[in-house]
Amino acid sequence: MQPAAETLDLLARLIAFDTVSARSNRALIDHAASLLEDHGIAAQVLPSPDGEKASLWATIGPAVDGGVVLTGHSDVVPVEGQSWASDPFRMEVRDGRAYGRGTADMKGFIACVLAAAPRFRDAGLQRPIHIALTYDEEVGCVGAPRLLDWLAVQSPVPAIALVGEPTSMRVVNAHKGILVARTEIQGVEAHSSLAHLGISAITLAARAIALLETMEAETAAAVRDDRFEPSRATLSVNRMAGGTAVNILAGQAWFEWDIRSIPGVDAAALLRQFEARLEDEIIVPARRAHPGVAARTRVMADAPALAAEADGTAEALATRLLGANQPQAVPYAAEAGHYQRAGLSAAIVGPGSIEQAHKADEFVALDQLAACETFLERLAAALSAA
Repeated sequence: MQPAAETLDLLARLIAFDTVSARSNRALIDHAASLLEDHGIAAQVLPSPDGEKASLWATIGPAVDGGVVLTGHSDVVPVEGQSWASDPFRMEVRDGRAYGRGTADMKGFIACVLAAAPRFRDAGLQRPIHIALTYDEEVGCVGAPRLLDWLAVQSPVPAIALVGEPTSMRVVNAHKGILVARTEIQGVEAHSSLAHLGISAITLAARAIALLETMEAETAAAVRDDRFEPSRATLSVNRMAGGTAVNILAGQAWFEWDIRSIPGVDAAALLRQFEARLEDEIIVPARRAHPGVAARTRVMADAPALAAEADGTAEALATRLLGANQPQAVPYAAEAGHYQRAGLSAAIVGPGSIEQAHKADEFVALDQLAACETFLERLAAALSAA
């Protein structure tokens, strides 16, 4: 199967926007808004607090509750340090594949949705289709919760969110969450020849990291889910620094870490437990001998896990449209958990393979784009008959 020429043309235009998360996505969002408005579809651009980035929201069809949100993130990961066979921001089609940064994750889905917009407009929808494009998903799902805060006071109220992450057009009804935190430790400096006069913040940080390892083991013993690999929540320390000189006990140290939670594990509760145990088991004992010792942890990003739903409205719709069964769970974090937390039934389905995401020579197979187009046509038909 081959996708429509319009979809490929639109995907090429989207790829040409360098929307690496460290840069602005405004040009892409403004382009998408202009394209929709050219089709007579009103689009709202929702700037980030600093105005450098934006999300987009558009509604097609009647202003009634119970619609479906088709949502994707507009940002992509960097290409620095990767060896590409072609310009990552200039799409190339060869051997039945479209190559370029974001083709799979997830501008392929966005291109399919935007290309389908005029057909949605003309389909006689009885329930609306909403289009949502967000920013900064790749750095902790920053944009989606801000969009959802805005949506909470709008009408009509959608019922279902379908997130177009690359799933090879299979239905995903569960994903892990991610909470990213930074812990800063204040020690007491002293010359290393007089170590009894101070305490190293790096030493305290090492004890705090050991505490995280203990908590990971405790959590794994309490909650497991064999649908995931690994089948447990993980707590990982991935960056750290501290100190000023090799002969001075470090006055400050910091480390950044994350919780990859599975459904049934409350990442916020784990964070609170860590803060309490760090204070009681490490900081307070050290402070008795060395006043001034302190610790502070702040959350840098937080995206909840997506749990399989008992009724599974989004899952049921997606599997019916695909003629599929046996939904999957995936180990990565995505925005679907945010939509579920906001009260929508959520599932993930989109073209391309997650195995291609973030790599050099990222690609989406053309037949995957065509399959996504068919899925969207069936969605429009289902909402027209609703």
